[in-house]
Formats: sequence, structure tokens, C-alpha cells
Amino acid sequence: MLLEGKNAIVTGGSQGIGAATSLELAREGANVCLTYRKHGDEAESYARQIREMGRQAIALECDIAVFAQAEQVVKKAVETFGRVDILVNNAGMNWDAVSWKMTEEQWDRVIEVNLKGYFNFTRHAAPLFKEQQYGKIINITSINGLRGKFGQSNYSASKAGIIGYTKALARELGAFNVNVNAVAPGLIETAMLRASYQRDKVVDMAMGEIVLKRLGQPEDLANVVVFLASDKARHITGEVIRVDGGQYI
Repeated sequence: MLLEGKNAIVTGGSQGIGAATSLELAREGANVCLTYRKHGDEAESYARQIREMGRQAIALECDIAVFAQAEQVVKKAVETFGRVDILVNNAGMNWDAVSWKMTEEQWDRVIEVNLKGYFNFTRHAAPLFKEQQYGKIINITSINGLRGKFGQSNYSASKAGIIGYTKALARELGAFNVNVNAVAPGLIETAMLRASYQRDKVVDMAMGEIVLKRLGQPEDLANVVVFLASDKARHITGEVIRVDGGQYI
């Protein structure tokens, strides 16, 4: 197993990419603390599945945009597992509008969740990683942080910010044996997408770009996260790995 004896925090672990990542980390041997904001029953269900694998797991409610709540999650993970080795910053949101109609609230909320939320968790995990001279940080960004997307200036800005943040962190933490990387998905088949009233339109547009001619699945992201969280990726840092079926090409 790639992650035997390791301990991970996954934000937004109650559905989609975060849930798949939590399960895959556990299959490779990690204990997992997963956070949720709305979907508590689902989060506890995934935590139960992880415990059935013989791993430890806890599901904690958290608004990642709140600094003190992030701190409490990291503290609870350390209390439960003894230490933390892996941080997967995944939780995020979108609130779309064209820039000339976007409200201040739409801009601020997306930035504080998608960008400040990543800072909040990293700020509390990084000193631990630095002290123990070991850590893996994987930030989930988006191909729309690389290229921008119409109607998502707030989302694209936040995801582009994550890329810059990842590279800066890699420089700051590299001397302490901490790897920091980002994974940039294209369109992924999640419950959020399936519930969207514009699903067919969104999928049709994406399929016109995806050279592999299939939608990505949450497990496609999870497999890359597990690799980056393992020592097989020990000499990779500051990178952005696209998982998009060629959508960005």
C-alpha cells in the first residue's frame, strides 16, 4: 500500500472528488479526516466505509472560509491520529455571473471559500509539516484557473490564485521535505453536475473540447491525488497536473 500508516485531511469530503479521494486514500492505507459543510449524513457514510476498511476516519463539520474552524479541524485530526501527513485542499464552490452583473457578495464568497479556505487549512498544517520534516499538500484547482471561463470570473480568479499559491508554497516548504502540488480537473461527472438544470448544455460544450471523448470521473482525480500524496512523487513539487481528457489542449 502506498500510504500505509499515513494520516490525511480532505476538505469537502462528503461528495464528488473529495469523497472519491477520501476512499482512495484509505484503500492505500491512510487514515482520513474529511470535512463537510452541508452533507453530514453523506460524510459520515464515507467515514464509516473507511472504518470498514480497517482505517481510522472522522467526519467534521467545517466552513473552510472560517480561519478558526480550519484550526479546530487540524487540531482534532492530530488528536485523533497522532499526526497529519497529507492535506488535500478540495472544498470549493461556484456562483456564476458575467462580470458586469456579478454582485460583491458573489465575488467575495467564492474568493473566501476557494482561495482563503485553502490558506486557512494550509496555515495550520504547514507548521506541523515543517516541524516533522515531512508533508504532502495537494490543492485542487481547475483548468479554468489556467484559461478562464465565460461567466466565471470569480471562480477562475480563485482557481488561478490557487496555482500561484501552490508554487509559492512549494518554494517556501521544499527545504523541509514538504511537497506541494496542484491538480487541475476539467469537467468531472459529479452529483453537482448531474443536478444542474444546464447539464446537457454544459456536457455538450465540454465534449466538443475533450479529446478522449468521455467525461472524467471523481476517481480519475483521486488516483492522481494518491500518487502525489505518496513517496512515488517525492521529487515532484510546484506542479499543476491537468486531469481533463485533453480538454485544455
